[in-house]
Amino acid sequence: MKALVAREYGPLDQLELTEVPRPVPGQGQVLVRTEAAAVNPVDLVLVTGGMRDALPVSHPFVPGVDVSGVVEAVGSGVDRFAVGDPVIAWTGVPSGAFAEYALVRADDSAVVRPAALDARRAAALPTGALTASALLDEAKPRAGSTLLVVGAAGGLGSYAVQLAKRAGATVFATGREDDLDYLTRLGADGVLDYRGENVAERVREWVPGGVDAVIDVALAGPDLATSAAAARPGGVLVSPRGGPAEFDCGVTAVYTGTTTPSGRLAELARAAAAHELHIEISAQYPFAEARQALLDFAGQHVRGKVVITF
Repeated sequence: MKALVAREYGPLDQLELTEVPRPVPGQGQVLVRTEAAAVNPVDLVLVTGGMRDALPVSHPFVPGVDVSGVVEAVGSGVDRFAVGDPVIAWTGVPSGAFAEYALVRADDSAVVRPAALDARRAAALPTGALTASALLDEAKPRAGSTLLVVGAAGGLGSYAVQLAKRAGATVFATGREDDLDYLTRLGADGVLDYRGENVAERVREWVPGGVDAVIDVALAGPDLATSAAAARPGGVLVSPRGGPAEFDCGVTAVYTGTTTPSGRLAELARAAAAHELHIEISAQYPFAEARQALLDFAGQHVRGKVVITF
């Protein structure tokens, strides 16, 4: 089978599309014939070695953590899936979705894809929506609460805005100037350009005491202390980025990443299939251009998700 392969840690342009052995599903695994896969920031750092201490990989390495496709073969001990089932999965590390076939764990990180959800949109769901859900578990949005999402236009941030609104919170969101109408369409109650305004000052014009929680998912935005200043004393900042446990402004911090609680991916897939959760795909590449997809993703401001189709 063909796969996008990194031979060693290094720049993205070292990736090559080449023939590799087709994997065989083992205990608790299924083999998925890939129909679509989504690009995520973690793919970039796994290839370059930016997370080699926390998340080491063995080479040759096939990146890609979000996959949608059809079950081709089933390993021993699997009764949740059968050959021919359309599925959505988060592979986690060591990844493998940027290939014609991918191994997937037959646990809560994989679900049968609803009929109303096409493969492209399905592939764009797992990492972003699961991580946003994990962040919201810590931010605890609810009716009457206020929340700011920093870096809201990307794949992760756009899910955080929508899921917080579904929970009943008043949601504010930052993006670039050309993202603001998009964020309003997602349901944000107030939007601002993080490059041209003091985020904390502007948020406090809307909520004088500061918001109850800040979710910061910006890869290249303000530092976390700047984001935390928009929250009230006693409030919380939640982020996948990592940082101090508390800030001088009286705000505590919680750091978390992608989790797969029982039933969650299925719930998110049902919401997306019913168009209750919008999936924004900003760019689509054929598998033959997979390396270019990662290069462009790394070098551009991306709204929503980038998807590779097979």
